Amino acid sequence: MTDSVLIEGLAVETVIGVYDWEREVRQELRLDLEMAWDNRPAAASDDVGQALDYAAVSDHVQRFFEQCQPALLETAAEKLAGDLMATFAIPAIRLTLWKPGAVPAARQVGVRIQRGDW
Repeated sequence: MTDSVLIEGLAVETVIGVYDWEREVRQELRLDLEMAWDNRPAAASDDVGQALDYAAVSDHVQRFFEQCQPALLETAAEKLAGDLMATFAIPAIRLTLWKPGAVPAARQVGVRIQRGDW
């Protein structure tokens, strides 16, 4: 698969972190998603029904983080990747999850995972 659908810089708010104070506040996370998707059927038909609906994916991510409030970025990334692949029949995904402000000396920290066959 060489085609992909991209969502960059998606902002979500959730409860995440290992410290007690982090479990009492909502923090912003940022996501970058690259999802393997054969874009040729949508391009040939000009039919949105053949495309991966990035608005629906973005809404799904927002709802995911309303429900899932993990301690670790690693847990959030793994669960979200599996959930998106199952829900939208995405064959492969690259997901970067950023936590701005987690380390004061850094603009942001994060994790990146890749799942599925590219």
